[in-house]
Amino acid sequence: MPLVRRIPKYGFANQFRTEYTIVNLKSLAELETTEAITPQLLMNEGLVRRKGQLIKILAQGDITKPLVVQAHKFSKSAEAKIQAAGGRAEVIRGV
Repeated sequence: MPLVRRIPKYGFANQFRTEYTIVNLKSLAELETTEAITPQLLMNEGLVRRKGQLIKILAQGDITKPLVVQAHKFSKSAEAKIQAAGGRAEVIRGV
């Protein structure tokens, strides 16, 4: 039996998939800032590893202070929690 037929084959890797770096609201609540939370600020705080990554904000945790958050994508519940705290969720385009 040839090697190609002996090795198991699993699944499929979509080469056009868009991958986001996940940041939760509890991480944003721990930041000691009153200015807008931008991708550059998240990189400086160590929540994002590399420059140019797409960022998605998820709703795990609670937020109490009004923040202006700029990210590439938000979950609906995260956006609702940010607005309920008196803040703003701004969607930015591109890298």
